Amino acid sequence: MNAVTTGIAAGAAGTTMLDAVTYLDMAIRGRPASTVPEKTVESVATALGVAIPGRGDALAARRSAFGALGGIAVGTGLGVAAALVRRAGAHLTPAAGTIGIGLAAMAATDIPIAVRGISDPRQWTAQDWLSDLVPHLVYGATVTTVLRQQDEATGHRREPGERSSTIRSAVIGVASGLRSSTGIAAALLSGAPGTAHRARLVGATALVGGELVADKNPNVPSRLSQPALTGRLIAGGGGAAALARRDRADTASALIIGTVGALAGSHGGAWWRQWASRRMPDWQAALAEDAVALTMAATALRRPARSSSVSASR
Repeated sequence: MNAVTTGIAAGAAGTTMLDAVTYLDMAIRGRPASTVPEKTVESVATALGVAIPGRGDALAARRSAFGALGGIAVGTGLGVAAALVRRAGAHLTPAAGTIGIGLAAMAATDIPIAVRGISDPRQWTAQDWLSDLVPHLVYGATVTTVLRQQDEATGHRREPGERSSTIRSAVIGVASGLRSSTGIAAALLSGAPGTAHRARLVGATALVGGELVADKNPNVPSRLSQPALTGRLIAGGGGAAALARRDRADTASALIIGTVGALAGSHGGAWWRQWASRRMPDWQAALAEDAVALTMAATALRRPARSSSVSASR
């Protein structure tokens, strides 16, 4: 089975599961079907100068049908894209595939509706985001599962230490959300030992130490503001990818997991400081966060045991 055929099968399976979860949500909550797909089709048709034929119920039925067909086309197309990316060498781990492909599918629907003014995601409630996120993550998990099963059927062997690399990527990602310099330090220290190692160590120590001091300044902007949040996401993803390259693991998976981990760490750290500020001086809360970030970074930087890699490859 070639990549396109596999991608069509994976995309179709993912779309079916996405629809199933969406309809289950409608059945449990008793909510009506979303009109966004048909509004999107109508908006695109108007932009292209194409009129959907019919009036009244016939027109409404065609809008609904075209909306559903558009969703199937997007879901199948993303499955093919994922299969082609996988064929190019990015064999995403289950966690990375679920998150990466799921968020890509989510962006493929949410960005157009925002651009076309059909809906404003900034005004969505937490329930709205959850109703959008969960089905797309199920889509990502399904597509990843189908692609990985096809890999196994064709004799592709999973990388040794896949699980440990996923955990390490998540850990350095969260650490970067707490202290962005830890991700940069991970990238600097992931290189092979040599004459430049001492210089990299000095540079990493200076970066981390500088941030630990600066973080105690009450005038420092919130980590959730731009461009601070973007910097933390880049640090988390980059640090995770560098560690994966060092350990000869899949860098694409590490990049995805590290970036998402940094997002979680950023919001988690901000919540901790807000919660702790009502119970203790801020500098004490900051020191506790420092300890967690440094411990996580040190754990992620540890090289995997050689014996573990050998046994995993057998």
